[in-house]
Amino acid sequence: MVIGLACETNETGGVYVVPAFVGLGAPHRDEAACGLICGLTRGTRQNQVARAVIESIAYQVRDVFDAIQEEAEMPLQALLADGGATRNDQLMQFQADILGCRVLRNSSPDASALGAAFLAGLATGVWSDVNQIAALSQEFDRFNPQMSESRRADLYQGWQTAVGRATGQINL
Repeated sequence: MVIGLACETNETGGVYVVPAFVGLGAPHRDEAACGLICGLTRGTRQNQVARAVIESIAYQVRDVFDAIQEEAEMPLQALLADGGATRNDQLMQFQADILGCRVLRNSSPDASALGAAFLAGLATGVWSDVNQIAALSQEFDRFNPQMSESRRADLYQGWQTAVGRATGQINL
């Protein structure tokens, strides 16, 4: 239901959802953080809130992605994505937009199960090395960023403000 509603709009109208129902994990690591919805106005529609829920996934991934880049001291060229939520093309496009880099989604919807099968085959001698497996799994759906840098920066600043409110670093 949320995905259907979220697909009805291309914007949140300034609404942000921070799903910190049991605190915030990496990179914030704040067990006391509370979930919140901010930016609601009289004109906010349910599809905008649903879209904000979907976008919160991409913002959380960006938080971790940025932390990894900082720790690695180098820019990452792409994000490899798999799992159930990645089936949503709108989420994958927004993920590419908010990261400012390509998102590559494995064309197999069950990449984790496929990986387990590859490992089992490697362990039992079906494949002699990882290179044989790599040749089998190179099909990706590609999502390239389309958002301007200024729009990306504005949206991400809004997310950071919302996280600051959820963690108590910014007073409501």
